[in-house]
Amino acid sequence: MNDLFSLEGKVALVTGGSRGLGRRMVLAFAAAGAHVIVTSRKAEACKEVAKEVEALGRRALAVGCHVGKWDDIDALVDAAYGEFGKVDILVNNAGMSPLAPSSAETSEELFDKVVDVNFKGPFRLCAQIGQRMADGAGGSIINVSSSGAIMPQPKFGPYSGAKAGLNALTHVFAREYAPKVRVNTISAGPFLTDISKAWPEEARQSTRSSAGRPGDPSEIVTTALYLASPASSYTTASLIRVDGGLY
Repeated sequence: MNDLFSLEGKVALVTGGSRGLGRRMVLAFAAAGAHVIVTSRKAEACKEVAKEVEALGRRALAVGCHVGKWDDIDALVDAAYGEFGKVDILVNNAGMSPLAPSSAETSEELFDKVVDVNFKGPFRLCAQIGQRMADGAGGSIINVSSSGAIMPQPKFGPYSGAKAGLNALTHVFAREYAPKVRVNTISAGPFLTDISKAWPEEARQSTRSSAGRPGDPSEIVTTALYLASPASSYTTASLIRVDGGLY
């Protein structure tokens, strides 16, 4: 059974990997045997997480990258393949969800930033790395989306729309790069990551969900390991909700 979840000898690239859910996935992949490329906008923060990966006996590469900029993404891909020669697992985890005053007051600059990070960047990474996976030994792509895509709220229009678009991309690339590349979505609900420190105390204690509470970041790990590993060999083009049963 352990072999099904083994990532021994695999190479994983995780965007937004320096903190929150991304960091948890990075460390879980390393513990399962993978070498990891850790990337986020803050290169120094990536280096700190890379040290944690190396402490687990795995190789790590820290790369600063703004995933909303295709030149940055292309440089990231070049660095990853230059260092490891392959990427077996891609996790599009980086995202941003700023609150707008209203839809009418949403600026073009804010709209573009949100769409660039949550949709444009993942599209480019899926295209660049997914094609290489399809041309090679295959791989797994995990798009980290949000409950906001399926339960959208006012003032989050660009974010909800971008994440809904990301959900659609999962189907696009699952078909385009089949059968060697599996592409799936984790639809994440509220988790007690760094961003939750700005939430009202009530939101940190309870949610309108079957679980009745926000998730601990460690609770993303099992789903991520399942989708990254051979355990999910017949799972592709799927959306898995990890949100405590929001309603």
